[in-house]
Amino acid sequence: MIDLILFYIGVALVFIGGVMDILATIGFFKFKEFYTRLHAATIGSIGGGLYPLIGVVFIVLGLDIDYNLKLVFTGTSIIAAGIIALATPAGSHILARGVYRSREESPSVIIDRLGEDLERGEME
Repeated sequence: MIDLILFYIGVALVFIGGVMDILATIGFFKFKEFYTRLHAATIGSIGGGLYPLIGVVFIVLGLDIDYNLKLVFTGTSIIAAGIIALATPAGSHILARGVYRSREESPSVIIDRLGEDLERGEME
């Protein structure tokens, strides 16, 4: 019974990840500004990469297969999900900071605290 519940939770997570990937793709092509496109791409990376990997963990735990095979699949998926969870926000932050500092595209914000600090020379 618990195996069936784990399997369906995993399938739901994989499905949610696919939907988030589709929505991120639509947002990436629909948005005009770099920062909103970057946000859509980050949503696609986290939602479309992390959730399906966690879903694979639940699916494999719900299957009736050898314990060592379960360990390999769940371990690999958890490690990959951890790398995605750590690297994606850092990478998108580096991209946004690089574009902001290069003045290639100015953000469409009402209050720009970072810009104010940079003008005063408080941050390098």
